[in-house]
Amino acid sequence: MNGIQHLIPEFERWKQRYPAGFEGSLTIPCLRRIQEERGYIADSDIEELVAYLGVSRIQVDEVLGFYTMFTREPLGHYHLQVCHNVSCSLRGADGLVRYLCGRLGIKPGETTPDGKFTLSTAECLASCGTAPMMMVNETYHEDLTPAKVDALLEGLIK
Repeated sequence: MNGIQHLIPEFERWKQRYPAGFEGSLTIPCLRRIQEERGYIADSDIEELVAYLGVSRIQVDEVLGFYTMFTREPLGHYHLQVCHNVSCSLRGADGLVRYLCGRLGIKPGETTPDGKFTLSTAECLASCGTAPMMMVNETYHEDLTPAKVDALLEGLIK
């Protein structure tokens, strides 16, 4: 993908839903669409979005810094996000993270050399009653044990 120009017609349709002067409100949906397309948000994407929306660079940077759903680096094919908030931690999330680190040979924030898996921790994924849990891309996996993680990973590797 070279730039966001091919997404502008889609953004223009969205812009029609907002009153004049509220173009900055498109920052989050546009970033989400760019990340969906590329897999992450590149510096060049930010510059083009700033020019298109007519907002300041700091406004886009603040959104990217606040919302953990956005990433500035390419991720592995499977993004494993382990919740480590209080409920998940009390029910074994820390051990789950250690297990995944050993199994995949990476630490949180890293990607396996083959580009297949990126491991992250998340502050809260809102599944406290079924902790410990993790998201694999957009899918929740709950009540996890090392055996369940092994089965899940085996299914992804095939």
